[in-house]
Amino acid sequence: MDQWTERKRPVCLEKRFEFSTYRETRDFLDRLGGLSESQNRFPDLSFGKTYVNVTLRPLSDELDAELTVDDHAFVKRIDELID
Repeated sequence: MDQWTERKRPVCLEKRFEFSTYRETRDFLDRLGGLSESQNRFPDLSFGKTYVNVTLRPLSDELDAELTVDDHAFVKRIDELID
């Protein structure tokens, strides 16, 4: 999966990152943690030995919340952690 998947129900952006080793997975999680803290934005994560699933929901908890330009900019910064 190269691109982020945009879901409508629930509204979110999702992407799976796959790695060759556990060390690469941990390095990515560490970089993602630093980015999240610096932006005060904390996506939902699930991970295993060689993968990380990232789900980003809108900041608003409203039922009609939509993804914003800022949400898309944040996931772009997540992608840059890999480059």
